[in-house]
Amino acid sequence: MPLVTLDSDELSSRGTASPATPPTPWLALIGLGEDGPAGLCPEAKAALEEAEIVFGGDRHIALVGSVPGELRPWPQPFRNALPQILAERGRKVCVLATSDPFHYGIGNSLSRAIPAAEMRIIPQISSFAMAATRMRWPQEECSLVSLHGRTLYRIVPHLQPGARILALSWDETTPRAVAELLTARGLGASRIVVMEQLAGPQERIRESRADAFVLDEVVPLNLIAVDVVATRDSRILPLAPGLDEEWFAHDGQITKSEIRAITLSALAPRGGELLWDVGAGSGSVAVEWCQRHVRNRAVAFESKPERAHRIARNKVELGGLTVEVTGEAPAAFIGRPAPDAVFIGGGLTVEGLFEGAWAALKPGGRLVANVVTIEGEAKLAALHAEHGGSLRRISIDRLAPVGGKHGWRPAMPVTQWRVEKP
Repeated sequence: MPLVTLDSDELSSRGTASPATPPTPWLALIGLGEDGPAGLCPEAKAALEEAEIVFGGDRHIALVGSVPGELRPWPQPFRNALPQILAERGRKVCVLATSDPFHYGIGNSLSRAIPAAEMRIIPQISSFAMAATRMRWPQEECSLVSLHGRTLYRIVPHLQPGARILALSWDETTPRAVAELLTARGLGASRIVVMEQLAGPQERIRESRADAFVLDEVVPLNLIAVDVVATRDSRILPLAPGLDEEWFAHDGQITKSEIRAITLSALAPRGGELLWDVGAGSGSVAVEWCQRHVRNRAVAFESKPERAHRIARNKVELGGLTVEVTGEAPAAFIGRPAPDAVFIGGGLTVEGLFEGAWAALKPGGRLVANVVTIEGEAKLAALHAEHGGSLRRISIDRLAPVGGKHGWRPAMPVTQWRVEKP
């Protein structure tokens, strides 16, 4: 089972290497397959034999069996593992990981805490690579996703017609849960292949249609391959910005799809950036910001608890996205990381709200504000006069019944201000 990585806050609180860096590596990070020591290369075997201390999960320790060094299972909670490893700096230490430690493994956490010169990395072929060869699928054409320690909805954005998905499972219940999710979204004809204990003596590969899933006694260590088969009635998440409002749980307080698409364009998201969505309502702008790139993050500021609850639901069901939901602005601005972009969809006239957001925004960051009231327009005009930027009014008309005929019904026009911070 893949190891859970430590978060960045935990790592930063522990510090990194001392100034007296050992001249040679003291830690060996070894990728271990289901075939145990038999699958290790000579370098990995030598590192394991000379290690004074060997850290690993219960499964890893059972696989390696008897070794000269002291075997130490991971502590509970797992976040205590890193301090224990660092406490042994200078001794011969071995850390066992699953297959490739840098593919949803512990390698990232260790490399952020221990200088590269102090570690040897001896990986094995990743579970994804093994699964791709079993399926005869080119790995570059597959979507790779981990559902281990993550919401099942992480797979939703990858459910596209004809997609090939390789997903690490959380446990033995994951394959059936994926099958049920696919069936509920009209993708029941999709093929699910469950691969258990890959590359080990107990390897087993079975398959089933999603809407007729019959596989039982699945072992916890498994990986799922999904060959997506869609129909015209399948619920497929569109790739373009400006999702229809029906995709979101909301109470009417939502940036409408056409306005949202224009707003996302004005915010100009780039990979790895942080958005503040102020007066978030349903959180639709924050959600779509995070859908643009896997490393994007957002903080949604919303004062009403029922709306905050809907944002939490939307961020999960639309992809398990990194949206933090917090309280009312501007009070909740305090202590938040500086954003790369700010969207103000409500509350612009609240005293101190713009000033707090503008002060927090990074230099070169973008701020976009939408208003529909005369008071809001007056505030935008004053801010435009002071800070520059661009103003535009967006009007949308939608066809609606008029008696027995049809006519255009205008939505409230939206005035939008966009500005970049010097």
